Amino acid sequence: MDAVLIVLLIVVALIVLAVLGFIASYNKFARQRNTIEESWRQIDVELQRRHDLIGNLVEVTAAAAKFEQATLTQVTRARAQAVAAHGAGPARQGRAEQALNGALAGFFAVAESYPDLKANQDFLYLQTQLVECEDRIAAGRRFYNGNVRAYNTRFDTFPSSVVANVGKFVKREYYEVDDPGVRAAPSLRGALNGLNEPVTPTPPMGQQLPPAQS
Repeated sequence: MDAVLIVLLIVVALIVLAVLGFIASYNKFARQRNTIEESWRQIDVELQRRHDLIGNLVEVTAAAAKFEQATLTQVTRARAQAVAAHGAGPARQGRAEQALNGALAGFFAVAESYPDLKANQDFLYLQTQLVECEDRIAAGRRFYNGNVRAYNTRFDTFPSSVVANVGKFVKREYYEVDDPGVRAAPSLRGALNGLNEPVTPTPPMGQQLPPAQS
């Protein structure tokens, strides 16, 4: 009788441990999922700000210089496609933003030949703001992809994979580009560095740049 009781207690203990382990693993999945969603929202805010800055940059350029229309059209089209990709998921948004990145690199390369434009205070202010925005997006992307990597790795390990299936969790997309042709686009950071001035530009006195229309 004592042996049966011991076996029964062992079985009950194993069941309790299994349930506790399942709960702990489920909760960890939920926390990781929430962290990923929060980190993506931070990127999304910066992407929307990026679109506004680029819209204002196009408006300032068109008003301040006889800029190459084809280049402006390319940037405007790429921006519109990036705005349209909003909410389509990190993978699709990443491709749209990288295409926009390439269009901007070409834009700033052409801007090198416009001295009056490079001396325009609105242009310099927007340029500086865009550099800072790009830095925040890059930092946010690294943080987001790190969280996604840790989360997705648990889907391939046992017993976490069982919990993921039972709990109906799904893998998350990385914020990156898989198209080698798009990856080959020039770096926006490098293009902006080529326009940096010794003095940090400031917004014109008493003037505030309006947000661009999406």
